[in-house]
Amino acid sequence: MAKKPNITKLDAESRTEFGKGAARRLRRASKIPAVIYGGELESPLHIAMDQLEFNSIIRNYGINAIVEFTIDGEKQLSMIKAVDQNPLTFEFDHVDMLAIKRGEKVEVEVPIVSVGEAEVGSLVMQDADSLLVLAPVLSIPEEIEVNIEGLEVGTQVMSGDITMPEGIELADDDDLLVFNIVEPEEDPAGDVDADIEGMGEDELPDEETEEESADTEGADEE
Repeated sequence: MAKKPNITKLDAESRTEFGKGAARRLRRASKIPAVIYGGELESPLHIAMDQLEFNSIIRNYGINAIVEFTIDGEKQLSMIKAVDQNPLTFEFDHVDMLAIKRGEKVEVEVPIVSVGEAEVGSLVMQDADSLLVLAPVLSIPEEIEVNIEGLEVGTQVMSGDITMPEGIELADDDDLLVFNIVEPEEDPAGDVDADIEGMGEDELPDEETEEESADTEGADEE
């Protein structure tokens, strides 16, 4: 499923102070420090952006969002390269952005999802959650669907077997295992319970009565 071109516009301001202290002051002001690099930039752009606005971009468009920043009156098209998220607050502490331009292709990780049902009684193991692909910056897929309808036990789907959406190229290894159709493992405990349930009354293990147990204990003591 190809993603429709969608560019989010966001105002940002240049940063002139650096270091942990400056970053903490920005975060207290509900802003996120970020850097834009690569592309045709002569040097990285250090910026600060509104925390709530950036959170909304991630929530609505995901990690492959395309953002057009307005920085001191100048526009810069960018995409998210990496995020540093606080493990306690889950807020974004810092963001790396990649400078891009319309018409070029970029390498991005795209989620893989299965559609359909494999052979009845089989178990579908997904070994890769995403694939690295080369995609136009304005046509990055939200996800790539893989049809597993009717696949038999023993079937393996490699990345090279997957048909890419139009205009998208696989950048991962062709022999990367994505889906593996296997037989479900038997539950030993469940098998024992099933065997007991299937027994007739005359086949069940004998149980000692309290009197028999007492007689046996008495004999042992003597």
